[in-house]
Amino acid sequence: MIQKTDSQQTISKSVTLEGVGLHTGKTVSLSFKPAVENTGYVFVREDLQGAPEIAADIQYVTNTERGTNLEKDSIKIQTSEHVLAALVGLEIDNCYIHLNAPEPPIMDGSSKFFVDALLKAGIEKQKEAREEFIVDEVISFKDETSGSELTIIPSESYQITTMVDFGTKILGTQNATLDSLIDFKDAIAPARTFSFLHELETLLDNGLIKGGDLNNAIVYVDKPLSESTTTKLKKAFDKDHISIKPNGILDNLDLHFSNEAARHKLLDVIGDLALIGTRIRGHVIAKKPGHRVNTAFAERVAKRIKQDKRLNAPKIDFNKPPLMDTVAIMNMLPHRPPFLLVDKIYELSDTHVLALKNVTMNEPFFEGHFPGAPVMPGVLQIEAMAQAGGILVLNTVPDPENYLTFFMKIDNVKFKRPVYPGDTLIFKLNLISPIRRGICHMRATAYVNGNLTSEGDMMAQIIKRKDAE
Repeated sequence: MIQKTDSQQTISKSVTLEGVGLHTGKTVSLSFKPAVENTGYVFVREDLQGAPEIAADIQYVTNTERGTNLEKDSIKIQTSEHVLAALVGLEIDNCYIHLNAPEPPIMDGSSKFFVDALLKAGIEKQKEAREEFIVDEVISFKDETSGSELTIIPSESYQITTMVDFGTKILGTQNATLDSLIDFKDAIAPARTFSFLHELETLLDNGLIKGGDLNNAIVYVDKPLSESTTTKLKKAFDKDHISIKPNGILDNLDLHFSNEAARHKLLDVIGDLALIGTRIRGHVIAKKPGHRVNTAFAERVAKRIKQDKRLNAPKIDFNKPPLMDTVAIMNMLPHRPPFLLVDKIYELSDTHVLALKNVTMNEPFFEGHFPGAPVMPGVLQIEAMAQAGGILVLNTVPDPENYLTFFMKIDNVKFKRPVYPGDTLIFKLNLISPIRRGICHMRATAYVNGNLTSEGDMMAQIIKRKDAE
């Protein structure tokens, strides 16, 4: 379910930091710049003609070897995840990321320096509300070959749990959990990337980590440190001495956390899922996560969000009591059975209302409307939505019992599916524009089982009862 929540956020001013690209070994400049509402995260390649842009979008993922890499029209961004994790972790919704190279600087292999830069720039609220994907059912993706699996379940906030098992004595099973993004800065952002010694040798032999040193990656020694390997590492890292610490990692580096590897995997999950492009309210449980499975899962969730946006069908938790029952509704509306066509109100704010109507075979209109094949008349669906809209309008005055609602205009009415006895109709009405001088303009939709049945644009005016007489 897609829901409008808190205000979107961007940064207050531009901020720049420099470092070395992990794979190229070249100095890279990265600038975070403010962006207007609904921009999302956009990479800008300043080093290329025309400064082409690439949105941080799951559709542009082309490669997940040693990082999550994006490509659009032959323009590439490598290892995007640490930068994106910093933006999500600070709940920044809109930002331009300017680069003068294909990859962001590796810094210390974590998101810490990006977080520090963004906080230095300052975070400011914007006018428009952010969209949030409210997880209301389990979504999973499993890679049968590796055993990696990501699942998201309903939760009151965005939470992530990672469970990793590398099958080695030096680095076995580790878990990490982030219960709230509030804790990201201190608990997750400083967790650095890591590698095993056998992987490191392969990368060095293939010239893939020219910008690596012992300060931007934890190296777990999972094989004997031979003389030839030691010589190779000394040359690569420009060190006179290489040794193994008692905890099994190469020297010149202390762990920030005992489970730093699991925390960094959690950081990667946040950065990769940023490519979904929509804020998430749910608990992600990642077993043996990696960039390939992370992005495959992100693609699945993105498709689900796209479907929800298309349908935009509201969902009601029937285990919770309604805000208003039939008696409360009759205290506000002048309608009475059999012409009262709204049973319950589940949500009511200054800008929207969510209402329900249980359609039974006992409805009086079924006696004459297609006997033998009863269908709820479309005009009564519109009337039911109008009554729900009346609740929304009357909710804006302190004494609704002294007012009546008269509908002035109905436009763009469409009927998509028939409504039968036994169906539960859910009505959703949102203001199209602010209420002025008692005139309300609303977008009305009706659903059965998540499917749109009817829709239309309604305009109504509230008038005092004495003025209507």
